[in-house]
Amino acid sequence: MSTGGPAAPGLDTVRRRLGSELFARVAGPHGPAVRSRIHETPGPRWFGPERPIRAVHGDASMFVGGVRALLLQSLHPVAMAAVAAHSGYRSDPWGRLQRTSTFLAVTTFGTADDARRAVDRVREVHERIRGTAPSGQPYRAADPHLLGWVHAAEVDSFLRAHRRYGAEPLDEAAYDGYVEDAATVAAALGVVDPPRDQRQLAALLAAYRAELRGTAAARDVARFILLRPPLPWAARPAYGLLAAAAVGLLPGWARRELHLPWVPVVEDPVVRLGGLGVTRTIRWAMTPPPEAARAVGSAGSAGGGAGRPAARPR
Repeated sequence: MSTGGPAAPGLDTVRRRLGSELFARVAGPHGPAVRSRIHETPGPRWFGPERPIRAVHGDASMFVGGVRALLLQSLHPVAMAAVAAHSGYRSDPWGRLQRTSTFLAVTTFGTADDARRAVDRVREVHERIRGTAPSGQPYRAADPHLLGWVHAAEVDSFLRAHRRYGAEPLDEAAYDGYVEDAATVAAALGVVDPPRDQRQLAALLAAYRAELRGTAAARDVARFILLRPPLPWAARPAYGLLAAAAVGLLPGWARRELHLPWVPVVEDPVVRLGGLGVTRTIRWAMTPPPEAARAVGSAGSAGGGAGRPAARPR
């Protein structure tokens, strides 16, 4: 869907209203101020405009990748126990989304000082989160092993979503660069030796496989995310397309563990078409018309640019 030409007045109103509603959902009430701080504060950044992480985290495919990441992460029973006990994903799902969105935007696009402060805040929270899983195994959120799983599942999900639904998918070298960029943030958070390219990422995911299973808590999360999202009924059909696209990117074993249906042959083209449609609509809504576009770019995550990539390295 092109966004380069003049829009009819009525269509432009729809675009602005939809874009504002989406931005408010993912960025929260202070989103505009946060966006300005992230993009307009002068100073060095962790990642320059040419880096792949800006292209991936600045694209509407992040909406699909985020849902997939939550589903995949839930398959680690100990990590799932920590989420169930401490995350507030049921009581405050939008607040959790907004905090995650802001963190991604700050570390990707913000100044180095702001990114470091965001990381330090997350590490402080992680240090306080401790408990015991239903299996009796103690856990702490700052455990590098658990952090490594959360990171690997997230990066794999964002990468796969961008490869399939991104406005301009990158080449393999750039996707390796994305994994390397993401490792910078992971290491700052306390992940030990995070993967630096796609080969290492695949090896790490395989190494965790024996620890993963679909517990009752994981399947409960999947039902909440996929069937009972905290959305008005009018928004649920579009969200259903997004959720189906996320499920379609899961490996078969993960879908079996979560008891998610799979209809091969028929499913792939239908789900892919729906996923392309919903991500293109999000991108259209959250990318301002050329005459209104600001130099800092449009917003997707809380200041990020889910409307369009900030860079397209090749």
